[in-house]
Amino acid sequence: MFVVQSYPLAVFLCVVTMLCWGSWANTQKLAGKEWRFQLFYWDYALGVYVLSLLLAFTLGSWGANGRSFSVDLAQAETRWLRSAFMGGIIFNLSNILLVAAIDIAGMAVAFPVGVGLALVLGVLTTYLSTHVGNPPMLAAGVGFVIVAIVLDAFAYGRLARGKSGASAKGILLSVTAGVLMGLFYKYVAQSMGRVESQGGVVVLEAGKLSPYTAVVVFSTGVVVSNFVWNSLIMLWPFTGTRVPFRDYFTKGSVRLHAVGILGGMIWGTGMAFSIIASTRAGAALSYGLGQGATLVGALWGVFVWKEFKGAPKGTSNLLAAMFVCYVAGLALLILSKS
Repeated sequence: MFVVQSYPLAVFLCVVTMLCWGSWANTQKLAGKEWRFQLFYWDYALGVYVLSLLLAFTLGSWGANGRSFSVDLAQAETRWLRSAFMGGIIFNLSNILLVAAIDIAGMAVAFPVGVGLALVLGVLTTYLSTHVGNPPMLAAGVGFVIVAIVLDAFAYGRLARGKSGASAKGILLSVTAGVLMGLFYKYVAQSMGRVESQGGVVVLEAGKLSPYTAVVVFSTGVVVSNFVWNSLIMLWPFTGTRVPFRDYFTKGSVRLHAVGILGGMIWGTGMAFSIIASTRAGAALSYGLGQGATLVGALWGVFVWKEFKGAPKGTSNLLAAMFVCYVAGLALLILSKS
């Protein structure tokens, strides 16, 4: 299997993760013009799963390093399979809530608040599990991100003034999604075995999972739990009327289904690269830098989708300060491992 052995390459993959995680929601914005986000999400989950299988049978099975996907899956201990699967279940609930927040408040709010909070919690919980990284720098990076989250929440409060119900619901969903999203990564990270070099050949710890197997099991948890979480949101949506299951088959064009699957594959690429890079960069940095998606998502929301158009004077200053804090926080996270 392909194994990252260079720290600069690991950082590069984390940056790709950041771009993928910050950009996939554009597919929801596109599809949302024609059908409800719950219907989009079925295709999204499928895209995540398909991408994980493609990587498992290609990069995860080629070469002499480590174990091929099928061999790795056969030797895995149940507790570690269960851990990666649980990560998928937790992530899926958090991501559905994030998608609902995007639907209500937009990318420029849901990402900085929800994903930003996930970054903070994810870095902290992952560091406590692995103890990889420079604690003061990690703490400083997380501190800047927290300030950015607060600034974005203030900016959204100015935009939604006079619409307190929508403002409160959008922020509440973002915060709930962020708390859950900050917990899922450690379950996947702890399911993976140590990567060591023996005689010039990379080998994996017995009983645990390779990065590729971990992503497949995680993605399986996403798909299976979707029949619970998404079904509930369809029956009791946060806004609007119930979403009939038949609409998925009767109202979805080939293009709409393709857009949803593409969104899942974009996010899944980011997840796979983050997990692959974590073997060299450390899980705390890999997750934290990948969740720089907050910055990317906010840029899409502000400059492409114009979600703060018409906001009161002075809001742009809050947004500018938010972006500066995010950049500073991400830079410190990168330096914390190097």
